[in-house]
Amino acid sequence: MSGWRAPGYTETRELGSGGGGRVVLASHDATSAPVAIKYLSDELRADPEFLQEFRAEAQLLGGLDTPYVVSLYEYVEGPRGAAIVMELVDGLPLRALLRQEGATGPEAALVVLKGSLLGLGAAHRTGVVHRDYKPENVLVAVDGSSKLVDFGIALRSGTQGAVAGTPAYMAPEQWNGRTASPATDVYAATATFYECLTGSKPFRGDNFAELAVQHIEAPVPVERAPEAVRGLILRGMAKDPEERPADAEAFVAELEVIAGAAYGSDWEERGQRRLAALAALLPLLFPSAGPAPGTADLATTLVRGGARRLTRQGMLAAVGGLIIAGLLTFAAVASGEAPRQTTANWTGETTRATPRGSSATPGTTAPPGSPSPGPTSPSPSQPESSPATTGPTAVTTPTAPSTPTPTTTVSATASASVTTTPPASPSTSPTPPVSVSDVSVTSLRQTGVFSASATIQVRTSDARPVTVTVAWYTSDAKGERGTADGAQTFTRSGSTSYTVTADHTFPRGSGCWFGALATTGPAAANGQSFQQILTRGCVIT
Repeated sequence: MSGWRAPGYTETRELGSGGGGRVVLASHDATSAPVAIKYLSDELRADPEFLQEFRAEAQLLGGLDTPYVVSLYEYVEGPRGAAIVMELVDGLPLRALLRQEGATGPEAALVVLKGSLLGLGAAHRTGVVHRDYKPENVLVAVDGSSKLVDFGIALRSGTQGAVAGTPAYMAPEQWNGRTASPATDVYAATATFYECLTGSKPFRGDNFAELAVQHIEAPVPVERAPEAVRGLILRGMAKDPEERPADAEAFVAELEVIAGAAYGSDWEERGQRRLAALAALLPLLFPSAGPAPGTADLATTLVRGGARRLTRQGMLAAVGGLIIAGLLTFAAVASGEAPRQTTANWTGETTRATPRGSSATPGTTAPPGSPSPGPTSPSPSQPESSPATTGPTAVTTPTAPSTPTPTTTVSATASASVTTTPPASPSTSPTPPVSVSDVSVTSLRQTGVFSASATIQVRTSDARPVTVTVAWYTSDAKGERGTADGAQTFTRSGSTSYTVTADHTFPRGSGCWFGALATTGPAAANGQSFQQILTRGCVIT
């Protein structure tokens, strides 16, 4: 991590760190107001896709106006760093509370669920799905209220993104590679509600595949939860998203009816007091428990768009939100060197099969010599935009890293020798056979727990027929084909360039790596093309 600091702030101490970056406690120099600053790591900042995701998260936070979601104050980006400045909640992650104290009791669990659903509902109204709701992303304040944090992998509802989420809370449609919707967030929130009620996750597995099967097929063990709220759990965790409440706000209405009938009209007040009492047992985990100022320096780029002005009154009136546990969202890229994991210790971490692509457009450029920005209010002329497709508008354009080094889960190799002999032509025509200049596996992605899809490009000398064969492999080692698992052959004609898409389902218990080998008849000049992906089941550590 570079020594870059967001200007205009004095750091007090680090609150959390990981491969994706770090979060620090700081104060705003002009107002002395406390803030939390989330820095993106240098490694991920060098990846344009991750940098765009970081910008999109800032823009999304800036567009939400609700007390149930942490507020954005400003997004700061310069040649040496990027940071999100947020309100600071003097509280602790729900995960820490559950780890130390266990089940919260039904009324407190209902309070957590309601607050989270209201936060998710605000996002759903703007057309956004969080996709990574979990106890790590809920902060419980000293008064027992809660706030939702970390929209790092959020998407516009209906958008098909890379498979992402935290396994213990992923809905069946996420495991199957289908599009996430508000009902996906409802499932994750209900799974967390179950954990608050019982002290344990609804499903556990010795490995990734077992957990996937349980979420997709196994009934929810509601017998461990209080009888009065079992119906709520079954609704929120229905296997079919169509059978769940349509969005978070619809679920809140159902929750209030059930909670009032089971626990009386003052259930919410009692539940919030219970949460406050539990949080008070862990005073050293609160941000207010630490010492020692740091420094802030260097010029930066301020990105506007929905951010709130950092005035003394505004800051002190809203002692806001801190992301401690959400840092690993940016660190969980599937790496080719990641070891296979066979235990369930990874279930608190976000996973994504590949970095999500972005179609966001860069921000506009301000004239040179713009004054160094401080906290600002939103521009009234800025158009509303999608957090998943459009980055915030920059006042000055940040300098791009000189040598981006994006991380990817896909490794591809192409043999330089011809390994397939062209079939003997029965034709007596003097016309030479069609030649294939190139075959390439241009894309290989995991579409479900045990399924994958490959895209193959083929170029030929003329429009006569050519065959394309896709052979599938599973392996426990990168670069090794491993065990063959079937093949598909396609015939194409009428053009000189073809795109072939092949889908395949592997048996359960397959290796860590899925592979696709493409060959042609007649043989291509480059012989063949082989590509592998590290499966989601082996990414989590």
